Amino acid sequence: MRAAFYAPLKPPNHPAPSGDRRIARLFRAAFERIGVETPLASDYRSREPKGDPAAQARMMADGEMRVRAAIEALGGTADFWFTYHLYYKAADWFGPEAAARMGVPYVLAEASYAPKRAGGPWDLSHKRVAHCVRAASAILCLNPNDAACLAPLLDDPSTLIDFPPFLDIRPYANAGQARVEARARIARDTGAHPDASWLLAVGMMRGGDKAASYAALADALRLLPDTLDWQLLVVGDGPKRPQIETQLRQAAGDRVHFAGSLDEAALAAYYAAADIMVWPAKREAFGMAMLEGQASGLPVVAGRTGGVHSVVKDGQSGWLTPLGDAGVFAAAVQHLIEDGAARQAFGRSAAARVAATQSLDAAAMRLETVLTRIGIR
Repeated sequence: MRAAFYAPLKPPNHPAPSGDRRIARLFRAAFERIGVETPLASDYRSREPKGDPAAQARMMADGEMRVRAAIEALGGTADFWFTYHLYYKAADWFGPEAAARMGVPYVLAEASYAPKRAGGPWDLSHKRVAHCVRAASAILCLNPNDAACLAPLLDDPSTLIDFPPFLDIRPYANAGQARVEARARIARDTGAHPDASWLLAVGMMRGGDKAASYAALADALRLLPDTLDWQLLVVGDGPKRPQIETQLRQAAGDRVHFAGSLDEAALAAYYAAADIMVWPAKREAFGMAMLEGQASGLPVVAGRTGGVHSVVKDGQSGWLTPLGDAGVFAAAVQHLIEDGAARQAFGRSAAARVAATQSLDAAAMRLETVLTRIGIR
């Protein structure tokens, strides 16, 4: 079986790593588990960041050419079309027509629709997203908050399918077996006190919501009692790093240690070595890093925002706190630092939950169910 695979924001073969590229690759890996090949229908990037109606009009005009090119790239056949991640800045300008021409179902994953964009600078792209949503036989919602705006476009609400974010848990489970060694090595490399409770923050250091999350974390850390024994490890890099380092050092002094950007193996070691993951999650869609941390057995303290509740189970694998409430966030962190039994129980629950419901195997089983449901399995 073959799925024509398309990711309009960033194709899975793009050289620059990102969360979007990673999830596209995870979907391909999950399909592979159930015997579905995923040849790329196109590596065309439709992202239009400026709100330029003329650019959107050109994309729309080029649609027919891209339909033909996609079908040719697929050798003229596929069992269904699968588009991952479209929204008003990155629409799918040719997938529904290519699927219709081949006579196969059109399936979406992580589609979002924002009614407030109607009539604005992205109006053409916004309307195109609506067209794609209406054409879909199934829409996999990784962020459950997307469903409310998608549902009014659909005649059949069962088209929307809850599909929790997922990952390959093996690197994190394996790293967890070497926690003692990882903690000793990281303590030597960073100077973090090995006997303290280690907090871990993982996030790109760019402007906007990421910078706001780091600022909120600094606000919360200032409220922790001076007598509490903790260290903060920070993994991430980007153009706002100087500003973020200054904020966190002002809040935490020599308790904070910066690791920069790490590859998957090195990051897995940090998850394994840490005690609690902390992330205010300003306007976070769902947060793959928090899923990774839990796969490693880390409890999470995060902001209650976006689709984070689809990743962190409040009161079971961590705490979700009101967005912008530094006091509640700090109190949750303090509780987990002081209560080792609760911390360990949350960590065990986190790892078990991810393994059972949000692993690559679990995602593959869900995809099998989706394909059966739309009649192509």
